[in-house]
Amino acid sequence: MHWTLNATIWALVALVLIAAEVIAPGAFMLWLGIAAAATCVLVVAMPGLALVWQMVAFAVLSLLSVFVYLRFFRSHGRASDQPSLNRRAEQLVGRVVPLMAPIIDGHGRVQIADAIWDVEGPDLPLGARVRVIGVRGMTLEVRPQD
Repeated sequence: MHWTLNATIWALVALVLIAAEVIAPGAFMLWLGIAAAATCVLVVAMPGLALVWQMVAFAVLSLLSVFVYLRFFRSHGRASDQPSLNRRAEQLVGRVVPLMAPIIDGHGRVQIADAIWDVEGPDLPLGARVRVIGVRGMTLEVRPQD
């Protein structure tokens, strides 16, 4: 094994890519940096390897390392114990509230805490109690409270 200028360049490329990952995290440049480090090891092990084959090895190792990341390390939407934590409207499903404006032609309003929400449902008079049964955008879907 012999350290060459090409090995030094691949080591620097690996360090730059890994440093870029630290500065702008996203888990993508890290894997390219790992591929560059592996290419550096390959160049040290095979000092006479032509530059074109070094580039091919880097490309193949990059694809392989990104595939390993996507297959084994990428988060696949872990289940949360609070799936509606940052979805305020969805947290209101099931609540029973009085109408602050009657539902006319399918549209009305309710006040929940300090927020006024548009609602859709069957026509009902002012003050009728409704249950929130769903959410569509920022509009609550309601039905009369049984």
